[in-house]
Amino acid sequence: MTELEMRAATPDELPLVEELLTGAGAWLASLGSDQWQFPPRRERLLDSMGRGECFIALRDGEPVGTLTVDEQADPEFWRADDEPETALYVHRMAIARAAAGQALGALMLNWATVRVAAAGKSRLRLDAWKTNAGLHRYYQGQGFTLVRIVDLPHRQSGALFERAVGRSEESPGAAPGGRRR
Repeated sequence: MTELEMRAATPDELPLVEELLTGAGAWLASLGSDQWQFPPRRERLLDSMGRGECFIALRDGEPVGTLTVDEQADPEFWRADDEPETALYVHRMAIARAAAGQALGALMLNWATVRVAAAGKSRLRLDAWKTNAGLHRYYQGQGFTLVRIVDLPHRQSGALFERAVGRSEESPGAAPGGRRR
């Protein structure tokens, strides 16, 4: 298997990122989940692309995933005593179904972890769908700890996870087993 390449998405790749996200939503629906059963918010995607925070994962030059990594701690979830400034946050991570089962999510999370260390931060955080126990187990298997579940009636997400990050990570452009473009 070849290396995973990560690069910033450009605004002209909005349809590609939307396709990856809606494909993940369709797969979740086929499993009976109500997660991601809405169109991606184009303005958020374009904003994150404009800031260089939305990324595309490629294998053999083909897009196989996407995620956003930024400093945006959701204020409904992360409190001041969580020290939100000490972390980077993963949002909208999706893997193309054709590439499922290749440990790409782990590679993408490891790549994000390297970015955390390079930014001088100490944690990688994310929030997950409250009712998706399988996803919770996945993140725990990737070294994340459940911080708490925030149960807001207007939000389906709210399972908060974080992973501590050491300062001796690899180059910020490459995931273990990956390279930077």
